[in-house]
Amino acid sequence: MKHLYIAALILATGIQAQSALYNTGNLRIHDGGVMGLHTNLVNDGSFDENLGLVGFYGDNLRTISGSLPATLYDVEFVTGGGTVVQTSLNVLNNANFITGDIITDRVQPSITLNFLADAFPNGQSDISKVDGYVSVNNQQNFIFPVGDFQQLRPLILNSGSVNSVARCAYYIEDPNSPSVLPRAFNTNNKAVEIGDISTVEFWHLEGSVPSAIQLSWNERSNMGLLTNDVNEIVIVGYSKSANQWVSLGGPAPAGNLNQGVVASGSFIPDEYEVLTFAALGEPRDYLDLENYFVSPNGDGINDFLEISELALSPNNFMQIYNREGLKVFEKANYTNEFNGLSTQNNFVVTRDKGLPSGVYFYIVTLNDLDLEFQGFLYLAND
Repeated sequence: MKHLYIAALILATGIQAQSALYNTGNLRIHDGGVMGLHTNLVNDGSFDENLGLVGFYGDNLRTISGSLPATLYDVEFVTGGGTVVQTSLNVLNNANFITGDIITDRVQPSITLNFLADAFPNGQSDISKVDGYVSVNNQQNFIFPVGDFQQLRPLILNSGSVNSVARCAYYIEDPNSPSVLPRAFNTNNKAVEIGDISTVEFWHLEGSVPSAIQLSWNERSNMGLLTNDVNEIVIVGYSKSANQWVSLGGPAPAGNLNQGVVASGSFIPDEYEVLTFAALGEPRDYLDLENYFVSPNGDGINDFLEISELALSPNNFMQIYNREGLKVFEKANYTNEFNGLSTQNNFVVTRDKGLPSGVYFYIVTLNDLDLEFQGFLYLAND
């Protein structure tokens, strides 16, 4: 591995005028190996039998280009100006977002940061995410780490079966006048049960498998333009067959008008052009419970999320989401088990150490009483 690293440095130095590392098929990262690129990558050869880590570093903008996509095992991004992906980059295991966006051209949605069967993103945040398209191959559930140049705006995909390919991008744009998509999506052209539709943002999702999604909103989403009742918020999609906006159903949202999360019912993404938020004409029937504080430090006080009202309905279902809309806990017939640990195998890193401190949303369905409740909890897991 040491010889590989030195060779890479020599190659990059020898073509300093072009400020790039050119690969014509002679590079391979072995298990445990590390390659740090402080320059651009031009891949014109096979670079797909890799283990170990490749990192892109530096204060300036980095570019990944060439005639062939590179396939990396672990990759991390620590760039001040971001990393422009001009030819798709495949990830076999882990993409670690530290600083700097990964930027793809939305005009060319086939060029993506592409996650293969066992790959996952880690560390995505407002300062490091994909500003453009992300794709996934041969996975059933996935969190798309998408956003724009300012904010992470993830879409969480939960499919009924494995997706051969699914692809997603976020747009901080009015769907009535999108900048790069081939047509507009008139927010006045909608099913009768739908009220106002967001003109602030939308997502474009492709996939052929029946799926449900989770989206979150924040202050920039400006939900107050749609409704003054958070109960009314729903995900809508522009139907290709009906040529109008329709509701995608789903359970009650959780949160308030400044921050929250909502899930859809099952739909086939390829049957819809774009997705966003709307207000239903009639709010769902559910009630607020109080907000809770959970501090699982073993002192016997607030170690678990205890909701006394659940004794009225032993047949219940509890779901807990983080602020990005990621489901971190679910339990049928909940009896005060949540102590800061996740029950979800997907997406949650360092599950055994507990979830990070912060605000979470809960939704609980009381099947015996045909009621839904939602609210906030604050987890102090220090």
